[in-house]
Amino acid sequence: MVRERMLDLIEVWKRSETGPKVSEQEWDFKIIPNKTMELVKEYDIKIDRNTIIPDKDLANDIYEAGFRLLIEVGYYNKTTGRVIKVTEDEIKDGLKAAPSEIILGAGKDAVRMVQRKVGGENYRRKMVIQGGPTGAPCSEKYFLPIHVSYAQESVVDTIVNGVLSSFRGEDVTPGTPVELKAVKLEQQLVRLACSIAGRPGMGV
Repeated sequence: MVRERMLDLIEVWKRSETGPKVSEQEWDFKIIPNKTMELVKEYDIKIDRNTIIPDKDLANDIYEAGFRLLIEVGYYNKTTGRVIKVTEDEIKDGLKAAPSEIILGAGKDAVRMVQRKVGGENYRRKMVIQGGPTGAPCSEKYFLPIHVSYAQESVVDTIVNGVLSSFRGEDVTPGTPVELKAVKLEQQLVRLACSIAGRPGMGV
């Protein structure tokens, strides 16, 4: 049977409105961990903490287990409290359509993030290093210098920024105008940090 089209945004939205209703607590503390442990046992996945990069067989087992996890449980929409189910074909279509490389940043500060396959041609290619507080709360006073400290490190290729814990002294409450103002200021400050470090085109 030929599918008319790949899974698109409208179809995902429809499924997020009609999928099985599940509480966030049940999803986080029952459905995901129980199914994950079941698959870990089935695929006999054991991690050697002294080996940073898994061998090809272990990497394949982890991939297959993760693939099965997505097919069997789907993924969760916190806003609607519903599970979005996807088929094996839809996942494979998405993987086929995914780019094998992307450019992050611009100009002399741009870097290529290339797909690295275990044991493949790009396996030992230098990884793109993303630095930054990565979503951690930062005070208004220190937000800029914190991000400058990351941007000025030559080993860091792109910035994953933190979040402002306040805006003009006000707590940043989700879903309010204060949050919108804070997010806008965050991006302005991160771009300023990159410029101060002499890397204005750095990917963010």
